[in-house]
Parts: sequence; structure tokens; C-alpha cells
Amino acid sequence: MCCFSSQYDTLYAPLSKRHNCRHLRLSHLKRRKRMIEVKAQIKMKNLKLYMENQTIIEQNEKLRKQAMLLHKENQDLMSQLQMKLSEQNINTNNN
Repeated sequence: MCCFSSQYDTLYAPLSKRHNCRHLRLSHLKRRKRMIEVKAQIKMKNLKLYMENQTIIEQNEKLRKQAMLLHKENQDLMSQLQMKLSEQNINTNNN
């Protein structure tokens, strides 16, 4: 986007105004290129975070399953211990 309304004005404008207009176009292009680069960097970072999150979710599921198995095993062992203790109490009361 140029700072002048017509091509005639641009061609015959003083050099400083033409330079200023060119400078504005270049800075706009640089800014646009930078925004494209930043968006690409953000997309890559987002993808990396998503992949890391998926890995954490998988690990969490494995740990949850392991915790459930350990809890069940603990309940079974407690049940067995209670049965042995109750048997010992019965035996000591009978003697």
C-alpha cells in the first residue's frame, strides 16, 4: 500500500517521499514475513506440547492400571491376613 493516490504522484514525487513509500512497503513486508515465521514457530511448539501431553496421558493410564492392580493385591493380602488372624484367635480361644 503506497502513501500516494496515483502513479503519477509516485513517479514525480520528491525522492524522499518515494523512498519513504518504498520504506513503508518494505517494513510491511518484513513485518508480514516475521508474523509468518512466528506463526510457524507457535505451531511447532504447539505440536511438541501436544505430543508431550499425549505421552504424559499414556504414562498416566499405565500408572493408573498399575495402581489398581496393586490396590487389588493389597486388598487380597489384607483379606488373607485377616483370615489367618481370625483363625489364630479361634485356636487360642479353644485352647
